[in-house]
Amino acid sequence: MPEIITALDIGTTKICCIIASPDDNGGVNIVGIGNAPSRGMSRGMVTNVDRTVSSIKAAVTEAERMAGCSVGKVMLGLAGGSVNCYNSTGVVGVRDQRNRIISEEDKRRAIESAVAGDIPQDREPLHTIEQEYTVDGQTGIKDPVGMMGMRLEVNMHITTVSLSALQNVLNCARQAQLQVDDDDVVLESLASAEAVLTPAEMGMGVAILDFGGGTTDIGVFAKGCIRHTKVLNLGGDSLTRDIFMTLRTSMDEAEMLKINDGCCLSALLPDEEEIISVPGPDGVPVAEVSRHILCDILESRVEEIMGHVSQELIMSGFDDQVMEIVITGGSSLLRGVPELAEQIFDRPVRVGYPAGMGGLSQLVASPKFSTGLGLILYGLKNHDELARQAGPGASGRKGGGLLDVIVSRIFGRSGQA
Repeated sequence: MPEIITALDIGTTKICCIIASPDDNGGVNIVGIGNAPSRGMSRGMVTNVDRTVSSIKAAVTEAERMAGCSVGKVMLGLAGGSVNCYNSTGVVGVRDQRNRIISEEDKRRAIESAVAGDIPQDREPLHTIEQEYTVDGQTGIKDPVGMMGMRLEVNMHITTVSLSALQNVLNCARQAQLQVDDDDVVLESLASAEAVLTPAEMGMGVAILDFGGGTTDIGVFAKGCIRHTKVLNLGGDSLTRDIFMTLRTSMDEAEMLKINDGCCLSALLPDEEEIISVPGPDGVPVAEVSRHILCDILESRVEEIMGHVSQELIMSGFDDQVMEIVITGGSSLLRGVPELAEQIFDRPVRVGYPAGMGGLSQLVASPKFSTGLGLILYGLKNHDELARQAGPGASGRKGGGLLDVIVSRIFGRSGQA
């Protein structure tokens, strides 16, 4: 068991480092947290390397000081419009035609067939995730090894990322003296799902929306596995910018107005007029406006963002399988978000809070830490799975081979074949 697991969430508005210590019961205790403003990112992508590296170092140093240990290897969250996804199918004949028993080799060939499509040179596979298998027409099989059949089919969810965007993020982390392995880069919506979704929800059918500062990350789960992912280049920063442009204050003051006085559903405001003061760029009040005006600004933009999400669910083909919407991320804390989303999606909506950790977990028990905590849980699951594959007494590190390239477990990452 590793001594610590470290998560690094490089967001558009903040960079968060969380350090956790695994316990003997399969859980984790939070031992260190560090936050720093994100100065070199825009919509999940690096725009200034030096500023991003400086922000990473500040967050990591704060977490190390609290935990009393040094960080080396980290789990890294990835988002941004450079991410694409698609579903793919691979079909092979069972090689043992005499006994017709499906082997690990047959399973490996089916996965290889599913991911063998041409991936452009400027893109990198990020996740190859098994959905289910079909054996001679029998569907819904999670693991076909040991079954009898002639024809094996696998459905896969494949996520790719712009190679330059990925390299820029990795370069920033490594310039900050951190180690990031290939298997330790995770799409942020999948990481957040680890922290806030239950197995029952994933089986029933659920969409998770990670409503962050620069992006809104979508993940659709049904029948226990991921079905669709998408990153929209709209987030909480769009709301702040609308306040900045409309009320002519500074971006910092606009952010504070959003946090302290914001609401995106007018029905939740009292009928009587409530006046709020609008600070100017120097902090001196320059105007007074009705809180209803601020609400109108926010409501319009949140409606637009949730409308884009609704269209994406329809275009994905999985909208009818989504029974519930779970919204997490820092922007989900804006008053009125779940109520307005319920009106737009016409189904139950809840705000997703991370749970199930010990130690200093009360300091990060907020939707804005869902990605970081999900990365911790993924890191723990990743270590346990590798240790299981390696066998008793092994170090838990992966060996070489094609199965290390075509990852055959949920939330695994593939390298370039």
